[in-house]
Amino acid sequence: MDREILAHLSDIGLVKVLFYGLVLAILFELITCGFRFGLDMQSTRDTAHVGTFTLGVRIHHGYIGLLLMLLAPLFFREYAWIFNTLMIVGIGLFVSDMIHHFLILWPLTGSHDFDLVYPRLAESPVE
Repeated sequence: MDREILAHLSDIGLVKVLFYGLVLAILFELITCGFRFGLDMQSTRDTAHVGTFTLGVRIHHGYIGLLLMLLAPLFFREYAWIFNTLMIVGIGLFVSDMIHHFLILWPLTGSHDFDLVYPRLAESPVE
């Protein structure tokens, strides 16, 4: 990674970490909405096969963001740039997931689709 970027990431404060995280959340949400509404993809329908690897537990990108934010303090003293990077990406993923489910999907579709497990998909009727 470029030394200037690492130096910048090492020196930024909490306000900039939050700001960059929110900017990243908007970017992630634009991508997520592009898949959902532009390509008509739905996680519960189009990625249900992932449930076989997760024992049916649905892994939201917000969970990954939360995990990154919980891991970030391990790097706080020695590697500020890793701490800040994990916090920025973690905030972006978590906030994007919350916006997507509760501010976008719920009002637009009537369902927040924040399932903890993959719902069983109805089998298509035999004709």
